[in-house]
Amino acid sequence: MPDDESRDHGVQPLAALMARWGVSNHELVEASPEQLTHKQARKAVNGRQLTLHLMQKVTRALNDAVMAKLDESQRGSFVPYLHKHLFNYAKNHDPAAVDPNEALMPR
Repeated sequence: MPDDESRDHGVQPLAALMARWGVSNHELVEASPEQLTHKQARKAVNGRQLTLHLMQKVTRALNDAVMAKLDESQRGSFVPYLHKHLFNYAKNHDPAAVDPNEALMPR
């Protein structure tokens, strides 16, 4: 099925960001107030093509999960991620973009 192959984009930048921040799929689901499911989170990480709405839901969940890990003094300098930072098939994705939150990431 060639149509199915074109919908599979491989492991996404989301996976690397989650690893760098120490966020698990379960934490991503727990951080979401929008009823994100474990299945949706797994599909997002593994690169199954998502709708724009679901990409934005995952993005908000990641931002909430990261904010929960930051202390009060760091939260003001956190730059929220956009879906174009998390998914390599999103419009305007730039693979060479530098993460604005690099200094806040755990070492």
